[in-house]
Amino acid sequence: MSSIADNIRSVTRRIQKATESAGRPAGSVALLAVSKTRPAAEIREAAAAGQHAFGENYLQEALDKIGELGDVHGLQWHFIGPIQSNKTRPIAENFDWVHSVDRLKIARRLSEQREAHRPPLNICLQVNIDNEDSKAGCLLSELPQLATAVSSLPNICLRGLMAIPDPDQSEENLRLSFHRLAEALAELRRQPGIEAPLDTLSMGMSSDLEVAIAEGASWVRVGTALFGERQR
Repeated sequence: MSSIADNIRSVTRRIQKATESAGRPAGSVALLAVSKTRPAAEIREAAAAGQHAFGENYLQEALDKIGELGDVHGLQWHFIGPIQSNKTRPIAENFDWVHSVDRLKIARRLSEQREAHRPPLNICLQVNIDNEDSKAGCLLSELPQLATAVSSLPNICLRGLMAIPDPDQSEENLRLSFHRLAEALAELRRQPGIEAPLDTLSMGMSSDLEVAIAEGASWVRVGTALFGERQR
């Protein structure tokens, strides 16, 4: 049975190979270890193997682990799950990144509740790239107006876009979904009135990270390939 350290090395090699195949600069794609439902001991083991960015979906579970792992230096916490408006304060106070902002109300609350002495909270706007009824995220048609409004808020920094394409579609259609998200980010960069880095595409998971990297991913969110099947 492979250890978490072995799995990190294996996924890192996949990322490096896909980055090179896409003709992209070495180091331009970062690994976000999706640690939802995994115990703090496994995160500690991953950190000892050199992994420092972790993604969490469930707020209370994440806060418990953040507290338990307070002695591990250099951890970077990313919130990647749906956000209820009454949960924004602990997210603003405890995370470095939020990948799942899909409406202005949430962005405003995160901005207001981020302590001014801390670095700006890095934000990705979640896009419902395949217009799925069951998926969170803004529609592509809503994105320009939302991005313009979010980019003007203090205490947060609009870094880019996130999407979770339909995993049951063909590889060709999956590639088109990733391509649409990359094109949407490129269009935002050309849009006047947005003062933000817009340097981030959070897309791709264990099964499709190579396709996502070929289409421009900068964060790939990997859980199963690192920790095994999810514990429920």
